[in-house]
This record gives sequence, structure tokens and C-alpha cells, in this order.
Amino acid sequence: MAELKMLNMLGAEAGTIELNDAVFAIEPNEFAVHAYVKNYLANQRQGTQSAKTRGDVRGGGRKPFRQKGTGRHRQGSTVDPTQVGGGVAFAPKPRSYRYAIPKKVKRLAMLSMLSSKLADNEMIVLDNLSFETAKTKEMIKVLANIGAAKKALIVTDHVDENVMLSAANIPGVQVTWVGQVNVYEIINHTSLILTQDAAKKLEEVYA
Repeated sequence: MAELKMLNMLGAEAGTIELNDAVFAIEPNEFAVHAYVKNYLANQRQGTQSAKTRGDVRGGGRKPFRQKGTGRHRQGSTVDPTQVGGGVAFAPKPRSYRYAIPKKVKRLAMLSMLSSKLADNEMIVLDNLSFETAKTKEMIKVLANIGAAKKALIVTDHVDENVMLSAANIPGVQVTWVGQVNVYEIINHTSLILTQDAAKKLEEVYA
């Protein structure tokens, strides 16, 4: 098992934590990560775009001008896509972009990113992270003490409102918990900050 030093909220060492190699030290699989991110972004799409086809545009019932003798090309409708004010050819319509990928691919993508963050020294483990009241200044101090990057993802073992509210107004900082963390969020943030309990719970879930 890999050992990683833990920090406290003041940035001082607070012992070490052993991390399961099956979760934090696998060979990252780029295909799984790519498949997960592509699926995640597709599922975020609303799919509400819409434009009118020639059947939706008002008009078009009468031939706009006679067939011959005008010097113009023949035209049978004012709503033809080639006409100004006509319909759109192959117009987009509301649709769902959602699709599913295998659970094993999702799991492999998560393990790959956790291992990648540890290997790249972008993972920070805190022995504890808690506030008596929600204060942004206190969270900023903690992030500065532990040397977190401007874009940081904080993962706790449970929903902690004080922690979430303390980070809510800090640009680039996001707080989530083990039950909701996803690969895209990990990729989108430079520093991955785990509490000790969150790291253990991740091992329970993915080991």
C-alpha cells in the first residue's frame, strides 16, 4: 500500500495514511476516462434546440410566380429552404442525447483518475475538515495553508453544509461528497482534496 502524509487545517503534518493500491495505484486507462467524460457531457445536454422545417413555416400554399417567362428559376413554394424566409433543411428538433456506458467502465475511469492524481502529486489528504460556522475566510486560509491550487475539488465523506457554504463563493473551488463525486469534476480541478474519512470510504466503495 502507498503511504501519503496527511495534513491538518493549518498545513502541518498530521501523520500518514495508507492508501489501497487497488484504488489509488492502478495503471490509468485513458480509454475509460475518455468514454466517461464523453458520456457525462452528452448527458448534460438539454437537447432543446429547434428550428422550423418547410412544414412548420407559415405560407407556401400558392406558387409564387408563373413557371415560364420570368427569367427566374422555377419555384413552387415560398417556404422552400432555398427561399428567404423559408424553412430550414434538416432542421434540429428537440431530442435526448443521453446514453449509458457499462458500470465497469465508469468504475475503471474513477480508479484511473484517483490513481493519476496521486501519481501526479495533486492529491491532498486532510485529517479533518470542519467549521463551527460557514465562513469563506476560514476556507481560504485552509486552502492557502495546505498549498491547494486555484482550482480545487474538496471531497468529504458526508454532506457538510458549513464546508459547502464556506467554499461556495470561492472561484474555482467546489465541494462534493463521496456519494456524488464524478470523474469529470476530478479532471476539471487541479487539486483533489480528500478528508481522511472520505479516502477510506472511497476504498470501501471501489476496492
